[in-house]
Amino acid sequence: MTVRKVLRAISTPLTLLILLGILGYGAWWGYKTVTAEVPPPPATPCVTMGIEDLTPASVTVNVYNGGDLRGLASSIGKALREGGFIVGTVGNTDTRVRATVIVGASRYSPEVTLVASWFVDPEIMEDGRIDHTVDVLVGNEYDQGSGMVENPPTSVPVTSGNVCLPETPTPTPTPEPSDEPS
Repeated sequence: MTVRKVLRAISTPLTLLILLGILGYGAWWGYKTVTAEVPPPPATPCVTMGIEDLTPASVTVNVYNGGDLRGLASSIGKALREGGFIVGTVGNTDTRVRATVIVGASRYSPEVTLVASWFVDPEIMEDGRIDHTVDVLVGNEYDQGSGMVENPPTSVPVTSGNVCLPETPTPTPTPEPSDEPS
């Protein structure tokens, strides 16, 4: 047998093995891509508004329970909602905290200052978030009798005159049915 005959005899099975390898890799990649977790939508940037005083009605707050006390986040979320805040997410967090922690874009942002003024001695952290929502994390050392201020402020002054707040979706009206045929 010559070299040419040997190459001709093994070229077809070798080509099939290479093609099967490419097909197997494609199937693996496709399966991995289809079963991957869908990434969350990106945060919507804030909208700059010209106001003199920031009120709770303009601030979006997320409340998370970082302790073992059941229902703590929901009771705080209810109190903030009753105080006029827009309460977004209420639930548990894997981040363990002892007392109250306020997290926002900057520790000196007016929305962070307003939310922090509703709590007794909170720890304030900044994370540079672009949507300017405020997270409230509460833990086991949160005392419901003294954790929130008794008479919290209803507004904080905005010294610059401009504040960046989360965009609130405007509801679209439902069209009224008409008697005329279309």
